[in-house]
Amino acid sequence: MGENRAGLVYGFVAYGLWGLFPLYWPLLEPAGAGEILAHRMVWSLVVVAVILLALRRWAWVTELIRRPRRLALIALAATVVSVNWGMYIWAVNAGHVVETSLGYFINPLVTIALAVLVLHERLRPVQWAAVGIGAAAVAVLAVGYGRLPWIALTLALSFGTYGLVKKKVAMGGLESLAAETSVQFLPALAFLLVLGGRGDSTFTHHGPGHAGLLALSGLVTAVPLVCFGMSANRLPLSTLGLLQYLAPVFQFLIGVLHFHETMSAEQWVGFLLVWSALALLTVDALRNARRTRTAAAPPAQAPDPAAARAGSA
Repeated sequence: MGENRAGLVYGFVAYGLWGLFPLYWPLLEPAGAGEILAHRMVWSLVVVAVILLALRRWAWVTELIRRPRRLALIALAATVVSVNWGMYIWAVNAGHVVETSLGYFINPLVTIALAVLVLHERLRPVQWAAVGIGAAAVAVLAVGYGRLPWIALTLALSFGTYGLVKKKVAMGGLESLAAETSVQFLPALAFLLVLGGRGDSTFTHHGPGHAGLLALSGLVTAVPLVCFGMSANRLPLSTLGLLQYLAPVFQFLIGVLHFHETMSAEQWVGFLLVWSALALLTVDALRNARRTRTAAAPPAQAPDPAAARAGSA
């Protein structure tokens, strides 16, 4: 299998699994969102630690400890992703799957907005148009929902901020997850112990199947991340950017077709506006990538007249 094809397979697996998450979290009920989140943090560290131990990749730990600024960024990333994970789990189990998909659809628009506000990057006209359409979509969706789509906005803002912090941290996927879950581990474990002490834990009260599913949340978190890393190493960024839409597409379809969530006319219009903005961003990104490749290509060498005459002779 070629590198490009392998990258596509890994990418489809990563984004496909992320897209199927709405089918997994309801299986963990009657555990509440807080208990599920805590188990996800604890078991994720266990799984990632086993993988790193098998790969013997521990040198980064010493380097990380010696860099307080990077440690602070890791703590910030862990906090932000905790908000994202907790909101997502709660929203899915509360019957808001379609709105969670909206959060990841508008995430690229939020990322662009953060790039302007925080990194002071300059946008191309098409990117400005996409952001404007996205803002109009949020206004239309607010009418459709009868409120601001705060679940989608929380997911998009938290994940966009997480991506921004991760860019500054500049660590590998597995190492980063291990560091972040190390920050999350003790508070999560303390929460589970308190929950168990009060008799409110479901881990030991609903059979081994339920306990196994809660423990499996660590593997469910780590596997798509590993596949994403293997895909990112093999695919150009433009292809990876297109694959990212797989997850919210799957989530949207699961919400509408499997959970039968209703969509008002205003919500359909809002989603169509978001998809239009994403189409603009995609076309602009592909065009910009093509220009970059063309500019980076070495100029064609002019034929040598003397060599040409010698060849004809």
